[in-house]
Amino acid sequence: MSDTTTHSPAVLIIDDEAQIRRLLRVTLEGGGYRVFEAGTGQEGLVEAAQRRPDVIILDLGLPDVDGLETLKRVREWSQAPIIVLSVRESEDDKVAALDNGADDFVTKPFSTVELLARLRVVQRRARPLEENAVFVSGNLQVDLANRLVLLAGKEIKMTPTEYALLRMLVRNAGKVITHRQLLKEVWGPNYGDQTHYLRVYMAHLREKLEANSSRPELLLTEPGVGYRLAAPH
Repeated sequence: MSDTTTHSPAVLIIDDEAQIRRLLRVTLEGGGYRVFEAGTGQEGLVEAAQRRPDVIILDLGLPDVDGLETLKRVREWSQAPIIVLSVRESEDDKVAALDNGADDFVTKPFSTVELLARLRVVQRRARPLEENAVFVSGNLQVDLANRLVLLAGKEIKMTPTEYALLRMLVRNAGKVITHRQLLKEVWGPNYGDQTHYLRVYMAHLREKLEANSSRPELLLTEPGVGYRLAAPH
């Protein structure tokens, strides 16, 4: 007999406030999620390894292991989306969390409706685009199955390297991909530091796909980090 609950997405809450965990459990279970809890960073690391949750909600102000350190340690082995939930609201704290692998940052006190919406967004981003899917964003269409790129209905010719780079960005639309990740995926494991290759080919893609290559709206630069393809709209 199959248990349908095993197909519900699992969320791990790592937060030392029991009241917050209770509120989140009620909200998330009402939204169809399975919920696991941890009250410390160390407990959270153990739960994350054992439960392999689909999403992690992480507080930064933990009593033992700092939230940022917990985030870094989870990111060493897991690509599960992580939403940081914290009373800290400075820009520096948000940047530090995102730089260390968080997918989103929600400030306490928070709206449960907004949190559920953000959960849905990070889950969508985490799902790799199926190879038979057609990616659409504005005037751009990328048919992965047929290796076809259209801009305003007109086919755009791509070199194999240009297409490989675009495909990597399409499969991770809305997410920042680091220079090193792109170089290793497109050029190979020995090219992780050859950032000049990436600059040249991103310029080629922008010339072909952007209305104004000097002010890109689709192929976006994250300074010092990498590149991001604007999420579909």
